[in-house]
Amino acid sequence: MSRPTLAVYKFASCDGCQLSLLDLEDELLALTELVEIADFKEATSFEKPGPYDVVLIEGSVTTPHDRERLHAIRKKARTLVTIGACATAGGIQALRNYRDAGELARYVYAHPEYLSTLDTSTPIATHVSVDFELRGCPVSKAQLLDVILSLLHGRRPVTPAHSVCLDCKLRGNPCVLVTGTPCMGPVTHAGCDALCPTYHRGCFGCFGPQEAPNLVSMSDVLRKRGATNADLVRLYRTFNAEAPPFAEAARRLEEKP
Repeated sequence: MSRPTLAVYKFASCDGCQLSLLDLEDELLALTELVEIADFKEATSFEKPGPYDVVLIEGSVTTPHDRERLHAIRKKARTLVTIGACATAGGIQALRNYRDAGELARYVYAHPEYLSTLDTSTPIATHVSVDFELRGCPVSKAQLLDVILSLLHGRRPVTPAHSVCLDCKLRGNPCVLVTGTPCMGPVTHAGCDALCPTYHRGCFGCFGPQEAPNLVSMSDVLRKRGATNADLVRLYRTFNAEAPPFAEAARRLEEKP
């Protein structure tokens, strides 16, 4: 029997989520016995024509060419999974959505007239249907492996819906928010194994908003620790600036005197 085919594509991103797949190391070797890697430029020059059983996409849509290419990929993907903050929430590059993209280009490039770019950086799901989203900056390699294996076995992937706070409790970490360090843990999706709080740093929200984040209460708690509205907007507009709960919270804070 032929193996299911897996393809991996990159859009505007840093490649970190693709590297999470390569970081599987021994598990990756076992995975290649189950699937045929049909197109994965980060790993091999080999390319097999589609359609593909599973397609992983890293990165956001930032150019007209991205948009056209994405629609072509969607047509040959039986199951499409977006991986990482760029693909699921626009990524760091989505910060340009709150500025004049043309002005930013003039600051960065000597000849911005050669650029062909969109005014915004948008998640993949803004343009095509997506079957599953895996968050993170970068994604957890363990979660990524589970998603691939779940799809191969015909079951829907399961990723934790709880916040980073639960993982902190499981690891026995003292709460850095209680001790005065700004921390996004109460409103952030688990997946990093509470990495930053384990080393006495506040959570930066890398895995995006958890299932039902209370951003109003989160903002109030951080204000009591000295954060201004401008500080809070910067906290919500980082890796997952276009994730709807964070985007809406930042918008409300900008409108509030």
